[in-house]
Amino acid sequence: MTVKKNSKIQVHYVGMLSDGSIFDKSPEEQPLEFVVGSGQVIPGFDQAVEGMALNEDKKVTISADNAYGQRNEKLVGEFPRTSLPEGFVPKIGMIITLNDKDGRAFPATILSIAEQNITIDLNHPLSGKDLTFTIKIVSIN
Repeated sequence: MTVKKNSKIQVHYVGMLSDGSIFDKSPEEQPLEFVVGSGQVIPGFDQAVEGMALNEDKKVTISADNAYGQRNEKLVGEFPRTSLPEGFVPKIGMIITLNDKDGRAFPATILSIAEQNITIDLNHPLSGKDLTFTIKIVSIN
């Protein structure tokens, strides 16, 4: 049995940056479960698992375009500090969660802090980066 589009699968994975540092991995006792082709994972990950067999291991590098996309400098901007919750102490490099008008959450990174404003980056923290994954298929349904 091999992985096909719409297969419900479980995988163990380790995600690494080009310098070899690990940015994410599945917990030993809890593999990642998703339906292939459903948009639950980045497009390159979906493509990488198609055709794999049960217990197969694979190492794949996914380009930024098939991961979190390229950086967009238009997504960097200043916001008044008064828009922050009362008592919140921002720190450079801190990732905060913002909500769009529909209530969906997304990450933003604080780049700089001034007396009146903060500069935040709405790009995904992994945008613009090629990602390498080791993947092992542990279940196919």
